[in-house]
Amino acid sequence: MKKICSFLMFLFFGINVSVAASVVATVNGNPITDTDITARTELMSKQGQVSTTNRRKALQNIIDDYVKLNYANNFNVNPTNKDADKELKNMNLGQLSDTTYSMARLAVRSDMAWGVIIARTIIPTVDISEDEIKEEKSQLIRERGLPVETTMIRLIDIPVDTAKKLTKPKNCDAAEKMAEDLGGYPQKITAMQYELSDDIRSRISNLPLLTWSSVQDNSVLLVCSEKKSKEYKDIDEIIKQNAIYRKATVIADQQLKQLRRKAVIIINDDRYKL
Repeated sequence: MKKICSFLMFLFFGINVSVAASVVATVNGNPITDTDITARTELMSKQGQVSTTNRRKALQNIIDDYVKLNYANNFNVNPTNKDADKELKNMNLGQLSDTTYSMARLAVRSDMAWGVIIARTIIPTVDISEDEIKEEKSQLIRERGLPVETTMIRLIDIPVDTAKKLTKPKNCDAAEKMAEDLGGYPQKITAMQYELSDDIRSRISNLPLLTWSSVQDNSVLLVCSEKKSKEYKDIDEIIKQNAIYRKATVIADQQLKQLRRKAVIIINDDRYKL
């Protein structure tokens, strides 16, 4: 009987040692196991974040999740698993194992909590200058264009010496005739700015109306007119809010680094130590 008890105690403690050894790190007392990291890498892969350093990045992400949730708890912000489940239904991540789903819940809860913290504590403190708004608008135009219907003339395969003869027309029809008189074949295009290719959009972004562009790729462009869509009336406010959020995100990243330094983080596995 004594031998059986000894064996059971050995088996019991052996299992506990094994479980303890699987704990890679702790964050403010929250354990992170090797299985958690594997599950997080699976989640990252489904989100398109593929990298040879995924496991180290996965651990860092889990640590940040716990740090965010711990800080948010100070403001009574604590999204539940039920809240996370609703969000996960819209993410189309496919079939997930129980552990991976648990990691997905943690990630979503921390993102939701951190979003509330940014909205409550950081965004109200952010000031945006007119220059910053202009820069944000310029970047939006470069990257996506505006909800503006643009009518333009494009001349392709035009020699540089011929392009120099182009003068400022009175209107779009005059621009077409001018091009034809010089032996060109003007193309008239009407499209929303965000439907134009990146190179065309970048070339016309700061081009005044009824002004020929310089020759680039053996072509010149001229914007005849721009017609603002219904969405355009709100664009300045949208741009301002985007600029504020972008700046708030930078501040939030800096704050997260500070919170990470203050957190009690213990790395037990040498593979993950810096």
